[in-house]
Amino acid sequence: MTAAVAAAGVLLAVQASVPAQASSSSRFTLDSDPILFVHGYNGDAGNWNTMADRFRADGWPSSHLRQWTYDSRQSNTVTAQQLSTEVDRLLAATGATGVDIVSHSMGGLSSRYYLKNLDGTSKADAWVSLGGPNHGTDTANSCFDVSCTEMRTGSSFLTALNSGDETPGSPRYATWWSPCDTVINPDSSVSLSGAVNTRTACLSHMGLLTDATVYAQTRDMINR
Repeated sequence: MTAAVAAAGVLLAVQASVPAQASSSSRFTLDSDPILFVHGYNGDAGNWNTMADRFRADGWPSSHLRQWTYDSRQSNTVTAQQLSTEVDRLLAATGATGVDIVSHSMGGLSSRYYLKNLDGTSKADAWVSLGGPNHGTDTANSCFDVSCTEMRTGSSFLTALNSGDETPGSPRYATWWSPCDTVINPDSSVSLSGAVNTRTACLSHMGLLTDATVYAQTRDMINR
């Protein structure tokens, strides 16, 4: 064995012993935004327990993870106004200048209203919709709360929300939809023009909240 070959072997052995470094998007840094989680119809803050725990495991402090509960029977316009207050509280508590909004199901509608109509685009860096009825769902035809009727395809609320630019301002928008989600029909309702729209594996509507792959993709999208 020549000296050069031996040296090369030593170098390869050293390189192999160095552990792979996690990508910057997979860990909390000083530049990471606080996250506001917005549940869907008939949900609550507990819906986010699995995802929030995963963010904590990746370094996010609890102070930067706001699992918010609101009255999901009220109009999404009312919820959007309350969401605006929650964003301001989270920014004040953390000293951050921007927030990431991660929504599930109907939570995507109030948060989109906030971005479009309540100056939310100036405070949000990223917005995520997991199984959101962004263009309506036929399952809303069987419920009659104000918020639920707003989820119906062709409702005046959705018509106004989707008019013009569906992803206004500077925030990064992303949606995830499952071909096995029986709550959002049709599947195409979730995707938005101007967003990064991702098809998941065969997941249930609630499974979008606990799937490890969806979590990792969400984390890396918002933490760029």
